[in-house]
Amino acid sequence: MKKYMIERKIPGVHTMGESDLSGAAKTSNAALAQLAPKVQWVHSYVAKDQTFCVYLANNEDDIREHARISGFPANVITEITGVIDPTTERG
Repeated sequence: MKKYMIERKIPGVHTMGESDLSGAAKTSNAALAQLAPKVQWVHSYVAKDQTFCVYLANNEDDIREHARISGFPANVITEITGVIDPTTERG
């Protein structure tokens, strides 16, 4: 599977409470259950008016299908080809 970063523009997402975020996760999980094992959600970052979600999927079309089923936008889909962090300096 490939790893993807999905940018979702969702006005006001940064103001959502725990209950709203829990409901969003439930909606996403229901869509994932329909697509399993082709798509897996790793985690998401919430920022002002958008989320950045890390997913594993066979291809971008599977990510788009999750967006269609869940009703959450997938405004930008970018394949992640590597990771660097402070320890990368060590080689």
